[in-house]
Amino acid sequence: MSRTSARSRWQSEVLEGLSDARHYRRWLADLTLPYLGKAPIEIGSGIGDYAQEWLPDVRQLTATEADEDRLLTLKRRFEHEPKVIVRSMSLPHQEEADYTGAVALNVLEHIADDVEVLRSMARLVRQGGKVTLVVPAFPSAMSQFDRSIGHYRRYTLASMRAALSAAGLDIEELRYINPIGLINWYVSVKALRLTPRNGRLLRMFDRLVARPSQWAERHYRPWFGQSVFAVARVSGNADVAAA
Repeated sequence: MSRTSARSRWQSEVLEGLSDARHYRRWLADLTLPYLGKAPIEIGSGIGDYAQEWLPDVRQLTATEADEDRLLTLKRRFEHEPKVIVRSMSLPHQEEADYTGAVALNVLEHIADDVEVLRSMARLVRQGGKVTLVVPAFPSAMSQFDRSIGHYRRYTLASMRAALSAAGLDIEELRYINPIGLINWYVSVKALRLTPRNGRLLRMFDRLVARPSQWAERHYRPWFGQSVFAVARVSGNADVAAA
């Protein structure tokens, strides 16, 4: 088995192995939903967990995946759901489209040329639409696990701002989320070299940390976190929030 195919299989196992993190998944889905519009495209949909969360609130959702096995899983999952279009997509590319928004959750760090990927995402979105991202934070938290699943980098607010600006996007929101998750990551994944996976500890963390953190961050902005949350606007004046 090639290194690329082994890494792809490992990525799929990780996605399936984190399916118990329901509160955390709902948190990210709620966080990103206001910026999607009614006909968004998701880049790197994996096995479709976030797409499933957004479905009640969109008119149509395009779910994309570059990996052939995960693409097949997506097609099977949504084959009877008329609101979902599933297609293969690898970024960067030159395609242009008219989606109300583009979203990528923990995808950008997997691609070497992140600026070109952001430009590609912008070309898929109508003027005034949003590009919404969640990416892992802090280079000092880079672990063997990160490398094994193909992470090229972890971000700071400064590096995320630089990438968005270089791609010609207008930054609307940029902040850290989930500080307790970062502390846990340093201890369990970076120091102890544990692999995140389903189980009692994940379910406990999801119940005791994700839900209270979501509530708390509605009222304050942490100065560090496990992830960077970013929203950037494609140049233009159209307001697609209610499109």
